[in-house]
Amino acid sequence: MVTNLSTNHSLISNWVSELRSTEIQTDRMRFRKNLERIAETIAYEISKLLPYETAEIQTPLGTHQSKVLQVQPVVATIFRAGLPMHQGLLNYFDKADNAFVSAYRKHHRDGSFEIKLEYLSAPSLDGRPLILCDPMLATGASLVTAITALQNCGTPSQIHVASAIAATVGIEYVMREFGEKLYIWCGDIDDELTAKGYIVPGLGDAGDLAFGPKTQF
Repeated sequence: MVTNLSTNHSLISNWVSELRSTEIQTDRMRFRKNLERIAETIAYEISKLLPYETAEIQTPLGTHQSKVLQVQPVVATIFRAGLPMHQGLLNYFDKADNAFVSAYRKHHRDGSFEIKLEYLSAPSLDGRPLILCDPMLATGASLVTAITALQNCGTPSQIHVASAIAATVGIEYVMREFGEKLYIWCGDIDDELTAKGYIVPGLGDAGDLAFGPKTQF
């Protein structure tokens, strides 16, 4: 299932427009905060699909039969661009366990690239919802690599992907790989990719805009 949270013209539309703006995105703190806000909203929407159970809660004046999460999710991110969204998810799922994936595009002289995965840290995923954030879902190659690697740590009950902007071709690729078990939540959807796999109009390099430029090696 794919949910574009800009279709209802909520505050997410406003935050995404600021992420895209070449004038506003020069403020790194604001850029990170907008990614965090988008992730918080996605976390709330995801929470509606998670399993709950009844727990007896003691109050100062009696007891109450309350609905609480049946199992805590695992919140995962792809370094480094995903870190602000990861924080946004943790602001809501504050008891969640965490997973981290280092995956990046290794570019070749002919313009092609491959996804290199160099690091993964995760708890057991068996029977637990997995929420993976990455601000830009472009070709989908990084996400497919990350999810495939994470599944070596167990079989999650649900898989949720949180992105600020997603490309149609990337969505289709990830959905083909993981099917009905996968939920994609995005702040907006763009239809075009460049020959090098960058989203148009997109917003640029989310990692650089959040944390500063990097040296290529």
